[in-house]
Amino acid sequence: MKTREHVCGAVARLCRFAGMDPDELVRLGRDEASRLVQDFVDSLAEEGFSVRYVNTVLTFLKTFFEVNGFKGERALEVERYHQPARYRKRPEYVPTPEEIERMAYAAGSKRNRAMILFLYTSGLRNSTLRALRVGDVREELEAGLDVVKVPVYPEMKEVDPAACKGNIPYYTFISREAVEALREYLEERRSVYGGLEDDEPLFCSESTNVPPEVRRRTPVKKRTLSEVVKRAARRAGIAGWRDVYPHCLRKAFESALRNSGMDVDDREFLMGHVLPGSRDAYYDRSKVEELRAKYARVSFFPHRQTEELRKRQIIDMAKLLGFPEDKIRRIEEILAKYKSVDEAMDEIRKLREEVTLPNGGRRYRAKMVDADELVRYVEEGWEIVCELRDGRVVVRKSLA
Repeated sequence: MKTREHVCGAVARLCRFAGMDPDELVRLGRDEASRLVQDFVDSLAEEGFSVRYVNTVLTFLKTFFEVNGFKGERALEVERYHQPARYRKRPEYVPTPEEIERMAYAAGSKRNRAMILFLYTSGLRNSTLRALRVGDVREELEAGLDVVKVPVYPEMKEVDPAACKGNIPYYTFISREAVEALREYLEERRSVYGGLEDDEPLFCSESTNVPPEVRRRTPVKKRTLSEVVKRAARRAGIAGWRDVYPHCLRKAFESALRNSGMDVDDREFLMGHVLPGSRDAYYDRSKVEELRAKYARVSFFPHRQTEELRKRQIIDMAKLLGFPEDKIRRIEEILAKYKSVDEAMDEIRKLREEVTLPNGGRRYRAKMVDADELVRYVEEGWEIVCELRDGRVVVRKSLA
């Protein structure tokens, strides 16, 4: 049905360009018809339409003329435009994991935050995400799993014709971060609508132009999802925010899988690609838990691990220096309040500048220094306390 509409649209546009109706077009001679179609597609290219679009219109027009007798010796002779294998007219910017995290926090609502994290950690396409139902993930969400399976199946095409590309059923997962955000969003929806039914869209419209009962059963629109992603990228301070689309998060997902060292077949399956030969058959129900375990090892936010290590090192250093328990608890509270150690350091410095330690009542000032700075600090009277796992050294100096 959609193809028929597109063909009719291309013919209608050619009719307007030529000032003829369809019957007049098919009465033209082969050479005259070929020149007309060539001039028309050339005009589209000059208007700035993409190579892919121009060639698609040409295919539709050749189909129209072919079914109306332009076959064999009468077939149109029109040149296609060269399209490189990886041609893309629209520029794209694939955000980093740290930028995606900022996008999620800047998204503006619990729904938008959950959608961004869902897109990134599942690798789903825009159309597939919008076709998901509450019942698709309810069982595993309510089971309290940290990594939740997300099924993709042909029936989704009833919501969006592009939801299950090639009618290939597969499944992917969402990470702990996306699961937490989704639970928060669905809990909010449950409180607003008094419950959640399995056949409701997982991500529904938030438009106030329709009644609540209609809104809760209306999937978020394709354009809305794109706008949510772009707006979040802008609010997150990404310079290339205009070039960030939902599909960019799918590419970021593929990068995360590849950087984790995941096997290429596993990556291809989670992306919804057809595997060569009969390898698709191996990804049946018995494979789910094995693949879930592999997915759980993927680090979608590697920068967080670095910050968590730094936070543990700060606490370990305080303990090694003999900080009182109340000061250690205060440091832990400060670190929990900030995403990064750098943001927390101003408050921590106020605590660590002068701390009374149990070493005969002596007070020390402590620092973490790089190994190449160590000689200078020792010469200035600093004592070595210990070496940290990242190669830096904890030193202290008596204030007495």
